[in-house]
Amino acid sequence: MKTSEARAADGLAWVLTPLLELPGVRHAVIATGDGLVEGASPGLSRASAERVAAMTATLHAAARAFTTAFTERESPRLQQTVVESEEGYAIVVPAGQNTSLALFAESDAQLGNVAYQMQVQVAALARAMAAPARQSDAAGAEPDAAGAEPDAAGAQSDAAGAGSAAARAEPDAAGRP
Repeated sequence: MKTSEARAADGLAWVLTPLLELPGVRHAVIATGDGLVEGASPGLSRASAERVAAMTATLHAAARAFTTAFTERESPRLQQTVVESEEGYAIVVPAGQNTSLALFAESDAQLGNVAYQMQVQVAALARAMAAPARQSDAAGAEPDAAGAEPDAAGAQSDAAGAGSAAARAEPDAAGRP
């Protein structure tokens, strides 16, 4: 589905729009760590977006537990979780404190390009959150209750944590972070 606009709470459409314009990308959702929708592509029904958000939280938690079982390392940081099916790929990446970005791409999508653009959008979201919302130096920031440490922009790099940082992001007048 191609679209230049996305349905999103608190002005987060700018995060989803570039992703939805990629060839083969069908839908995208911004979800909190507790499974609530913060933004969704316009072609996805509200009920489906809510199911995706809930499953995103569950999938992320399961992937973390799976990694812990193999590595015996508590609270590993996830880079991305990918589920491949005959329909395509579901990709979930941490997108800041207590927030994940989930996307569904068709099987012929260029996954490298999709994954790269997801990281670009996550970085833009982190910069937008860090600008007005975080006045403290990232080096002095402490891990959240789940142990996720801030990245260079001061945003939590893991979806675990308290509160939704994505809801604080504000784009500029041109719609960019």
